[in-house]
Amino acid sequence: MLTTRADVVGSLLRPPELLEARKGFLSGTLSSEKFKAIEDRAVDRAIALQEEAGLEVVTDGEQRRLSFQSQMTEAVEGFGEWNLNAFLWGDWKGDAHVGNQRTKRPNSLGVVGKLKRKRWLSVGEFLYLKKRTGRIPKITLPSPSLFSNFWSKEKSSNAYPTLDAFLADVTDILKDEVDELVRCGATYIQLDAPHYPLLLDSRLRRFYESRGWTAGKWLQAGIEMDNTVIGDHPGVTFGFHLCRGNQGSRWLVEGGYDLIAKPIFKTTRAQRLLLEYDDMRSGSFHPLKEVPEDKTVVLGLVTTKSPRQETVKDLTQRIRQASRIVPMDRLAISPQCGFGTSIIGNALSFEDQKRKLEILVATARAIW
Repeated sequence: MLTTRADVVGSLLRPPELLEARKGFLSGTLSSEKFKAIEDRAVDRAIALQEEAGLEVVTDGEQRRLSFQSQMTEAVEGFGEWNLNAFLWGDWKGDAHVGNQRTKRPNSLGVVGKLKRKRWLSVGEFLYLKKRTGRIPKITLPSPSLFSNFWSKEKSSNAYPTLDAFLADVTDILKDEVDELVRCGATYIQLDAPHYPLLLDSRLRRFYESRGWTAGKWLQAGIEMDNTVIGDHPGVTFGFHLCRGNQGSRWLVEGGYDLIAKPIFKTTRAQRLLLEYDDMRSGSFHPLKEVPEDKTVVLGLVTTKSPRQETVKDLTQRIRQASRIVPMDRLAISPQCGFGTSIIGNALSFEDQKRKLEILVATARAIW
C-alpha cells in the first residue's frame, strides 16, 4: 500500500493560455493539433510544478478536463445535451470575497440514450503522465453515483426506466476503465465522491431522495458501486476523496462527517481516505474513530479556496490533534480539494498554489 505522506487531490489551476486555447478550439478557430500541443504544455508544467515542490505523487493537474467529472460525458454517448453547468448546479456559498451564487440545474440535462463508450475516459491522460514523470502517477475518476443527477424520469425512461439501471451501466464503464488503467501500469487511482457529504444538507438530501433512494440506500448502494469499480487489484492503491463542494472558491454544504463516517470509512475498499479538513466547516476529527486500521487518512488541511498562508507549525499542530484518534503512521496530508476542479479555478494565484504544494512537502518532512 502507498505510504507517501504528502499527497495531492488532483486538479491544478489552468493557465490563461490553455483557457484561451479551449475557447478557440470550441469556436473552430484553433485546430485540434494546436489545441493538443497547448494542452500538453500545460500538463508538462503541472508535472514540473509538483516535482519541483518535492511531491512523490503527481497528477496531470486535470488540465485536459472541463470539470473533474467531465471525462464521462465527453467519452460516452447517451448523455444528451450538457455543458459546464451540468456539474455546477446548486446553491454555492462563499465568503465576502467570492460571494454566493445559485446555479440552476439545466432543463435539458438528462441521459437520453443507452450509454456507449466512444473512447477511454482517462487512459490517455494516464499514459501521457506516466511517460513524463519518474514519480508515482495518480489518476482520478468520478464515483458512479455522482452521475445520478443526469437521470430523470421524464427524459431518461426510454433508455433507462430506473435510476438503478442507468447507474449500473455507469459503474460498468468505470470498472472497465479501472481495469484498463491497471493494465497500463496505474498503481494509484482515486475515486472522487463529493456527493456523499451533500447528504449532510437536508435540502440536498431531499433532492437525492427524490431520485427514488433513501439517504441510507444512497450510502449503501453508492458504496457498493464504488467497490465494484475498485475491484480486486493487488498492488494498486485506491484513494477515496470526500469534500463539500469546490468551485470558484465556493462550497455547497458544511458539517462534520458524523452522519456518513461509519458506512463510508468502514466499507469502502479504498485504502486512502482523502478528507476535507481545511476549516471549521468540516467539523471535528471525532468521526475518524470509524476509520479501520487498514486505511490511511489523508488530512486535507491546506485550503485551495483562498491564498491563506499555512505554516508548518500550524499544520503540524492539527496533524498531532488528529493523531489522538488515528495513529501518526496512518496519517498523511494534502490540500482539501483540487485547485481547479473545473476550468473556473479558485480565487488564488499560481504563486499561492506553488507555495501551498511546497508547504505540504515541508510539513510531511518535518513530521515523518
